[in-house]
Amino acid sequence: MDIGQRIRRAWRHLSSRRGEAEQAFPETTLGAIAQAITDGEQTHRGEVRLIVEKSLPFDEAWHGVSNRERALALFADYGVWDTEENCGVLIYINLAEHKVDIVADRGIDRRIDSATWQAVCRTMTDGFRQGRFHEATLDAVGQVNGLLRQHFPASGSRPNELPDRPMML
Repeated sequence: MDIGQRIRRAWRHLSSRRGEAEQAFPETTLGAIAQAITDGEQTHRGEVRLIVEKSLPFDEAWHGVSNRERALALFADYGVWDTEENCGVLIYINLAEHKVDIVADRGIDRRIDSATWQAVCRTMTDGFRQGRFHEATLDAVGQVNGLLRQHFPASGSRPNELPDRPMML
């Protein structure tokens, strides 16, 4: 990445506003997403975590940390990898980059390929381009729940290992 690209990228992240993130993901949307995750987790053994980040920290934007690298770091930092059955899924949304990544734990990764996850990500990015943050995110959470229900159906009650409420960074 040349210096001009670094400056443009760093500026895009520095100029991102918290209010823009709250407009895209207001309280009603966050509550609806949390409910969709809670309801879905009653039907499968997976654990879904959704993180929305308005922008990367400056040093990460400057040093060219990719969306995927950031998603992997958050997957580790927030313990999505540390579920009983190795079936955690992180949906990471970077608003400044207009990008989405899904990271699945090794138990899930063996059964659901990256092309399937990329299709779920496209559901969100296509909807986001149209300003449909609420609907697109709920559609994607529904797709994730459907995939987990198909490959990891519920087998009785179990504890909720990760918070269902989306995290805003």
